Amino acid sequence: MASFDDNPAARAALELYEEIEAEHLRALEETGVTFAPRDDVREEAHALMEKLRAVGARVRNGGASVALGRLSPGCVACTGSCASRTLALSNNCHRDCFFCFNPNQEGFAYYCEHPFPWRDQLDDLAAGDASLACLALSGGEPLLYPDEACAFFSRARALFPAAHLRMYTSGDLLDADLAERLHLCGLDEVRFSIKQDDPPHVLDAVLANMGLAKRAGLAVMVEMPPIPGTEEQMREVLRRIDAAGAQGINLLEFAYPMWNWEVFEALGLVLRNPPYRVAYDYEYAGSLAVDGSEELCLRLMLWAHEHGLGLSMHYCSLENKHRAQMRIINEPHADISACHAFDRDDFFLKAGVVFGADRAPVREALGALGCTDFVEDDGADATSFHPRWLSAASRVRARGGRLVQPCVSTGIAVEADGVRALRELKVESAEDAAPVQLEDVTRMADEAAGDVIISPK
Repeated sequence: MASFDDNPAARAALELYEEIEAEHLRALEETGVTFAPRDDVREEAHALMEKLRAVGARVRNGGASVALGRLSPGCVACTGSCASRTLALSNNCHRDCFFCFNPNQEGFAYYCEHPFPWRDQLDDLAAGDASLACLALSGGEPLLYPDEACAFFSRARALFPAAHLRMYTSGDLLDADLAERLHLCGLDEVRFSIKQDDPPHVLDAVLANMGLAKRAGLAVMVEMPPIPGTEEQMREVLRRIDAAGAQGINLLEFAYPMWNWEVFEALGLVLRNPPYRVAYDYEYAGSLAVDGSEELCLRLMLWAHEHGLGLSMHYCSLENKHRAQMRIINEPHADISACHAFDRDDFFLKAGVVFGADRAPVREALGALGCTDFVEDDGADATSFHPRWLSAASRVRARGGRLVQPCVSTGIAVEADGVRALRELKVESAEDAAPVQLEDVTRMADEAAGDVIISPK
């Protein structure tokens, strides 16, 4: 880790954001939750990702997503440049999952008593973007309202004839007739939510219903969050999902939904620390990642590959959900500043920055190489430049012959009264930061892998 003992301006900038993160963590701890010891390096997770990369996996979105095999169109679109939206009929559900994050959403109780205005929402989407690539129906449990679910997909197919349509369900309310109706109404893919604490007869029924969906012509996926401490059980679940003919599984990072910590505590679970790589008020209601879940998901992917399971597999971290929000916010503002770039790995806006005595030699050296865009902030004793010059800046020597110490500034676009601006969220040493990705290597890697599971027609 870089030391800035001889650069007070840089040290002050880093300490400012370290204190902001620490204050946020203290506020979360005051709600009663428990965090694991801080681990910024996450050596086990990175080592597992490299092992998966070696067997053909794509490590996507700055390590927030790992795909082995083909991806569903919905997963590609989620953090892709094409539009994807998720709607619901109701928040009602016949299940009572302790990790459900719906109660953490604004208006949860209201939409248990009242239906969502999905017809108006679909019409509004069509009026605003008729080229929507992917559309999902979630809940609650949509199959509590089978006629409404069919009406949803009929209307969605009429408004978005080329869109990929998917549905999230527990799966235990599906039957052969309903699967056929849904497919005829335009549904492409069903995502079954397997619960690890389901009794055997319930799991048997859901697995059987996957077969019904597949015979009706639907693509069959599973989406579930493995719970730390259940690795052996999860291996058996994966074997059975594979035998049932599912095309793939999304292994979700297990998350605490901010409303029932006593259950998580009783299971001996603690939360990942730090909770986010970049502290921000993210909209996704999953809230806080459980420590150890990421490593469990990655170990399961390796195990499944080593044991020849035919499932396509995708690890989707909580941070990957945040990535989708960041791309929607920041990509339209990729040109906001000549000194900033849209990072195509994590979808934040990034700039290189140097402080104090490093400013003058970096300006001179980069200027000689052709860099003409600098932003000077004398109040912070800082000079910013486009991150394409970070490598060159790291080779510049300051007074006394020492190498300068460039940093990376991470920001988000904000807009008020029609005026665009940047809000800085973090400053970190370039030595500690992930490289800024200026090309869409995730898209290129997915295309090389065949990109998506093609839904049967």
